Amino acid sequence: MSYLNGQTGYCNDLLTTRSVVRKENYVLIEPDGIVKNSIPGYEKCDVTILGSPKMGASFADYLVTVHEGGNNLSFGGEGLESFIYVIEGSVKVKNQDKEEILTEGGYIYSPAGNEVSFMNTGKEDAKLFAYKRRYEELNGYSTFTVVGNASNLPWIPYEGMENCYIRNFLPASENFGFDINMHILKFHLGASHGYIETHIQEHGAYFLTGSAMYRLDNDWVPVKKGDYVFMAAYCPQACYAVGQDEDLTYLYSKDCNRDVKL
Repeated sequence: MSYLNGQTGYCNDLLTTRSVVRKENYVLIEPDGIVKNSIPGYEKCDVTILGSPKMGASFADYLVTVHEGGNNLSFGGEGLESFIYVIEGSVKVKNQDKEEILTEGGYIYSPAGNEVSFMNTGKEDAKLFAYKRRYEELNGYSTFTVVGNASNLPWIPYEGMENCYIRNFLPASENFGFDINMHILKFHLGASHGYIETHIQEHGAYFLTGSAMYRLDNDWVPVKKGDYVFMAAYCPQACYAVGQDEDLTYLYSKDCNRDVKL
């Protein structure tokens, strides 16, 4: 086992962490202390499993550093939908429908059963956020491959607020075939949610820039760039963007468009 930050030996201070684990409720994972996981199929990649059913999630989230020549030729699988977002660098992605070069901010959604591959064809490392989940079929509806770049998506005022914005990656609001959506939220310094949300949807969130105080259940928890948070169904949640000079942005998933299973 090795650590993602490359640190070995003793640290120079008391052992401490901001990570918090409340299984079936919420989880905060800070960058220091997370490990690299050895997983078949990932070649020349550093892989960390962030979210998983073991913490109560219905999905799996990964942080992947793809070194020169690195790849995974079959991400996803039978019955599994998948999503890949490029945090840094570039990769070539391919499924049955598309073959594209994704640069920073680029993404691909691949429908269930349509495995997607990624490969670093350059010399610089690429850093990816990857997601997969078992697709919930709905009679008469289906999904399709979506490829794009976040920089080409509009910032939409969130809940009518002019200091908080959202980008929607998938057409879930217009198409019941999609049972998830992926978003980026942006808060200017001092901005917040309009209220503490409590809902059936669950989230996996990766913080891209900035810092915040995040309300998770009954706790106010400091978060910042590089952190990962899982929010279970019905976990009360909201945040205030804090800091000196950088807006808060984070990428997150949300299940949607399906009734309760009884």
